[in-house]
Amino acid sequence: MPADTVSVTGWGRTAPSAARLVRPRTFEEAALAVRGCGARGGIARGLGRAYGDAAQNAGGEVFDMTGLDRIHAIDADAGTVLCDAGVSLHRLMEVLLPLGWFVPVTPGTRYVTVGGAVGADIHGKNHHVSGSFSRHVASFELLTADGRVRTVVPGTPLFEATAGGMGLTGVILTATVRLQPVRTSWMSVDTERASDLDDLMARLADTDHRYRYSVAWIDLLARGKATGRAVLTRGDHAPLDALPRSARARRDPLSFRTSRLPAAPSFVPEGLLSRTTVGLFNELWYRKAPRARTGELQRIPAFFHPLDGVPHWNRVYGRGGFVQYQFVVGHGREDTLRRIVRRISERRCPSFLAVLKRFGDADPGWLSFPVPGWTLALDIPASLPGLGAFLDELDEEVAGAGGRVYLAKDSRLRPELLAAMYPRLDDFRALRAELDPRGVFTSDLSRRLCL
Repeated sequence: MPADTVSVTGWGRTAPSAARLVRPRTFEEAALAVRGCGARGGIARGLGRAYGDAAQNAGGEVFDMTGLDRIHAIDADAGTVLCDAGVSLHRLMEVLLPLGWFVPVTPGTRYVTVGGAVGADIHGKNHHVSGSFSRHVASFELLTADGRVRTVVPGTPLFEATAGGMGLTGVILTATVRLQPVRTSWMSVDTERASDLDDLMARLADTDHRYRYSVAWIDLLARGKATGRAVLTRGDHAPLDALPRSARARRDPLSFRTSRLPAAPSFVPEGLLSRTTVGLFNELWYRKAPRARTGELQRIPAFFHPLDGVPHWNRVYGRGGFVQYQFVVGHGREDTLRRIVRRISERRCPSFLAVLKRFGDADPGWLSFPVPGWTLALDIPASLPGLGAFLDELDEEVAGAGGRVYLAKDSRLRPELLAAMYPRLDDFRALRAELDPRGVFTSDLSRRLCL
């Protein structure tokens, strides 16, 4: 198998570590790679979109699973697909949309693998309706530390430990996923402005049930009466009769078209995303949004994945990289959310990618992130002075309110807070110890958080 010792980092480009990158091309090679792990163990890796250190393993092995990328079977009647774990959501969209099917859940990028989607139990704009990715997985095949390949189904401890388990129970080889039927590859989108955080939360709470997809971009640099002002974008898959009769879209309603801008340069001056530049961007972004617009037709990539059109957009933060911080607090804890938003605003954290969403019912994964309530995600340049101590304080507030941070985006959480955030942590540790007593599957994240 091809293998090199390389420096590996997450999408946030912080805390790189050196590992032996192994590239299996068959299930047999994946099993050989697992059996051949040294004392530092190994961890599966997909397309590297986890922001922190979940798919890194300093001094050990990292299994690049993108070579296992076959789509084995599509049941167009039942609406299911059986595919390798290394297949990306982008590839599924290319293949499935012309057949009238869409992935059940997609995050803000389509460049994640199916295995990564299960391991991180990803969520999207439709969690309040559809839950997270694992809810739509009928089964998966898991290569465990003893070399066995197990078929894992919902309702079993191994399924619940693996969904959101960040690759620490084994290597996912294949998955059968239930799909969402669609009539077109277009979205019907409503956009509106919210004047402040309370206005935004009221709009979300009162009318989110009307939409399958909902997300709000929030201005975390706005202060005073404008604190938490936002642009709220919601929509659903457009029916065929919503497309103009004379347009090309009506003749080919299920085509999947993407566009790409030039890649971000490999070198970006430090400090480009300062309070001044981000503040200017936020002001322009808020002002250009319509006060209220309904029924706008947008392509799927524009609605779900606007940043995918800029390759290597993570470079704009400079060599120091950035921290993506996402937390959730439950319904009834709105004061905690308000307080955190005020603290971020008062500290003038230069974040231009900040989104607020509502989560629906929790999913069964023991380390799955979503719980019913409010989730805020924001990006912050890692070089911001005092950032670590500030986020530690926010972690304390989140944990004190019964909330949690998202492990797929984490790069700096203190391990002593993990049990307060994830009540099934002891169950996860016990199953992992039984299934993998030698600690074959390990990562920088698991060592840092004592998972």
